[in-house]
Amino acid sequence: MMQPPIILLKEGTDTSQGTPQIISNVNACQAIADAVRTTLGPRGMDKLIVETGGKATISNDGATILKTLDIVHPAAKTLVDIAKSQDAEVGDGTTSVVLLAGEFLKEAKPYIEEHVHPQIIIRAFRKAGCLMVQKIKEISVKIKKDDPNELRVLLENCAATSLSSKLVAAQKDFFSKMVVDAVMILDELLPLNMIGIKKVQGGALEDSMLVDGVAFKKTFSYAGFEMQSKKYSNPKIALLNIELELKAEKENAEVRVNTVQEYQSIVDAEWTILYDKLDTLYKSGAKVVLSKLPIGDVATQYFADRDMFCAGRVPDEDLRRTMKACGGSIQTTVQGLSAGSLGTADLFEEVQVGGERYNVFKGCPQAKTCTIILRGGAEQFMEETERSLHDAIMIVRRAMKNDAVVAGGGAIEMELSRYLRDLSQTIAGKEQLLITALGKALEVIPRQLCDNAGFDATNILNKLRQKHAEGGTWFGVNIMTEDICDNFQAFVWEPSVVKINAITAAIESTCLILSVDETIRNPRAEGGGGPPGAGRGRGRGRPM
Repeated sequence: MMQPPIILLKEGTDTSQGTPQIISNVNACQAIADAVRTTLGPRGMDKLIVETGGKATISNDGATILKTLDIVHPAAKTLVDIAKSQDAEVGDGTTSVVLLAGEFLKEAKPYIEEHVHPQIIIRAFRKAGCLMVQKIKEISVKIKKDDPNELRVLLENCAATSLSSKLVAAQKDFFSKMVVDAVMILDELLPLNMIGIKKVQGGALEDSMLVDGVAFKKTFSYAGFEMQSKKYSNPKIALLNIELELKAEKENAEVRVNTVQEYQSIVDAEWTILYDKLDTLYKSGAKVVLSKLPIGDVATQYFADRDMFCAGRVPDEDLRRTMKACGGSIQTTVQGLSAGSLGTADLFEEVQVGGERYNVFKGCPQAKTCTIILRGGAEQFMEETERSLHDAIMIVRRAMKNDAVVAGGGAIEMELSRYLRDLSQTIAGKEQLLITALGKALEVIPRQLCDNAGFDATNILNKLRQKHAEGGTWFGVNIMTEDICDNFQAFVWEPSVVKINAITAAIESTCLILSVDETIRNPRAEGGGGPPGAGRGRGRGRPM
């Protein structure tokens, strides 16, 4: 007698399991790696992604590309996640981490097909991952932080290496100095949100500037604004979260008056409330008044007559940065305004940048904050420049905290590849093959750098293998001369933490994908159907 199959899951549920499932997941991840493969390195191509609303994004950053693509395959999403985590943790190396994970899976695929148990592969990969991280820590070069000039050179080189693969590679010297200046201004904690990046269309990229302090776009202003002075030395700054204008009555409010005098007294009271507020601000000694809410025409005129500057509708983040920089606190009432709640700066002025006017506070005593004002032609280009600078800023922050660097351009990967190959000879059993495979997978980075630049990858990799076997630790691809060179001498430097993070994340995600051997899809849950039992079923008086 044949036994009928036992059905545990709802009909329509899709299950696939075993080796074919792992292979299918590996193939999906390779498709993801192929999507960003060509963006790696200084000669990498950019991707133009058009979203549903017609918004176009041009990017070279692995994490941005993968975030913008709407990926539905559950296993492939893990690669998107490691790219995001690399972006959040280190800021750069997002394409590398996806490529490494894709290549590790590709090398593991033939073993899975030959029915090597996934757990054996995972164990070997984990072991090799720990050994690689140890090796990076051993060979990375420590920089003396005591010497400010040496530290500055290190940071500029790291920033330039990060920027060399972006759209702004031609101006990398200009921007790497700017980024290092910006990060040097910050305090010990190096908070990212203290570096504001503003974009102004028009002008050339080299017109971008770094403001040591806070700068934000001039807000909407009323009549009387032009009479206000646009420059103050050592002003006191009041930061408010109040409307300084006459309030319109609520729609359903009803005030019954019998005589004109009564009506007049109500109107007078409204004006008195407003003038009391303005008077309090004037007496507090504040010269610059910033508010998150609108400042009306009466208030603007009042301040102009008393040689004060005001700006309403200031964006929240700008107001907070001003508070952190200039001291003081954001007030929700003008009552009890004390000198302690007012901020101060060495200089406040309004300057023209391109077609926009900017309010700039310089020489802020409290915090270390700065604003980068980017110039450029197309909007997409400026957005990509902002993303590139974000990566460079993250790298410089990391390099300041961790002072060890390694050479980029495929040098560290080739050295690790040689190390794993040599090491695998000393290990018996299946692990030997797997660690060799992992060593081979690491060569994807230099190979892809060559492919993207149109070089003969086989030729250059052979040269690199030979150099590394002879002990040339830092030899990597030289994009400029279509040859190999000592990338440490050529100042292609990266913080070692970038590589450690990339390898750890790639190994983790590879092991995760290899350890999944079954996917169960519940169609009801995916369709976001109604509550359980809401579908048609037998009983409930409905026919099937």
